[in-house]
Amino acid sequence: MIFQRALLREFSQTAVAVFVALFAILLTTQLIRLLGEAAGGKLASEAVVALLGFGALNYLPVLLSLTLFVAVLMTLSRWYRDSEMVVWFAAGVPLTAWVRPVLKFALPLVLAIAILCMFLSPWALSKSAAYRERMDNRDDVSKVSPGSFNESAGADRVFFVEAVAGDASKVRNIFVSSVQQGRLGVMAAAEGHTETMANGDRFLVMDHGRRYEGTPGTADYRVMEFERYAVRVETKETRGVEQSPGHLPLVQLLRNPTPPNLGELVWRFGLPLAAINLALLAIPLSFVNPRAGRATNLIFAILAYMIYSNLLSISQAWVRQGRLPFEVGVWSVHVVMLVVMLLLFWRRLSTISWARLWR
Repeated sequence: MIFQRALLREFSQTAVAVFVALFAILLTTQLIRLLGEAAGGKLASEAVVALLGFGALNYLPVLLSLTLFVAVLMTLSRWYRDSEMVVWFAAGVPLTAWVRPVLKFALPLVLAIAILCMFLSPWALSKSAAYRERMDNRDDVSKVSPGSFNESAGADRVFFVEAVAGDASKVRNIFVSSVQQGRLGVMAAAEGHTETMANGDRFLVMDHGRRYEGTPGTADYRVMEFERYAVRVETKETRGVEQSPGHLPLVQLLRNPTPPNLGELVWRFGLPLAAINLALLAIPLSFVNPRAGRATNLIFAILAYMIYSNLLSISQAWVRQGRLPFEVGVWSVHVVMLVVMLLLFWRRLSTISWARLWR
């Protein structure tokens, strides 16, 4: 039908615009956070792009679900405001006729959401955790961010490096403050480099510098010059990446049905089901009375989305804690929202029928 083709075209155009806007917001907020961590030395600068990609991939299912809901809602709301819906109703097209084109538009996106939830998002979370674990296991010198003071893992030293030379192992204008046997020692050197011994120990070697030991103005205060001074760099023992249920592949969750794993399954199965429900829920929620305020339906739509999302999170938490059976948790929220959707359809259809009778 003509209106179905027109709907699909407008759905697609609106969805692209909404997705680009939401994705840009997501990337911007993620990038700002990661750059802040990199500037503070908590994250290597070369890991920012990779973690940004993994984070975006992890949030894509929620982003696509929200895009689908907003695209259907905005398109049909615009048709109400422009009185196009009135024309189709007058031509004998019922409100339920919009279900088919909405499902036709939604199913490819729901399939993409399901693939992301089941396979790609867990992979992205696992890779992101591995990257962060690798960064946490770096030694103190590797964590130093040029131009800022950085505390060692043992909280007994403070490093400052003004600049890093072309070779990452060479640094310039070094400042190291440490406390040894209750005495404060400060070392400063124009340049230095890192060395790794045969046994794996790493040292920060400073060339042509000075060491200030003790408290200025006291009798035991000393200033010493050195040609070469080596400071042993603390290293962490490598630990395995903690595998939370969100990092596990689907097959492993199904093979090991513990409450935390079942809670994760509630979330993974829930997002695609929620996407379908939200797309259909947008049909009755999109009603706009041209004579009344235009923001009323948007307020109800936002509330519906927030309630649905929170109920899904609560259901996941209860299943994870063993307070709710998996069989109930995986379906209950979606059945409740399905009933709400049917009631809204019934209300809108009743209103349209009564309006025709009065005419």
